[in-house]
Amino acid sequence: MPEDSNNIVYSKNVIEVITIANDLCIFLEEFDKYDIAFSLLYLQKVLPLLYLKGALMPDIENINEESNERFVTQEQWEDVFNKTKNKFGIKDTFYFVESTFQKSAEATEASMAECLADIYQDLKDFLLLYQKNTLTAQENAVHSTKELFETHWGSKLLNVHKAIHSLLYKASSSNSFLGFSSN
Repeated sequence: MPEDSNNIVYSKNVIEVITIANDLCIFLEEFDKYDIAFSLLYLQKVLPLLYLKGALMPDIENINEESNERFVTQEQWEDVFNKTKNKFGIKDTFYFVESTFQKSAEATEASMAECLADIYQDLKDFLLLYQKNTLTAQENAVHSTKELFETHWGSKLLNVHKAIHSLLYKASSSNSFLGFSSN
């Protein structure tokens, strides 16, 4: 750890997000290795934890915009998207209401695979920028991830988590998904 280990970029909340994000990214990169039941149960548990830890990310002023980098390529995004889309199959599509504050809001169609690939991209970029091991890069990584949590991946996470919940508990009257009990 660098000299100033009391710096906010090394705080418990940041380290916990790094740990959970890394675990999720590895899981999504290897998504095709797991069966659908295990995949849904894993996501059911890790996504709320990631949301909580994302909400606890500290506020850091972004000092150097030029140090912000994106690393995930289109091919990497598509790899995660295709693995998850193939696993979910016809269950990939779900609907959500864009704004809970509009009385006449209409349902929007979405893809669990697309949401998870977008979350993956934001988190993987965070991890790779943070690993540059310079204070400026780490500050930008934390700042960007907090901002993207508030504007992008936080809401996608909530939407896909609700879809996963529905698959696990509303797929049939016996609380099973494709014959698998979630208990």
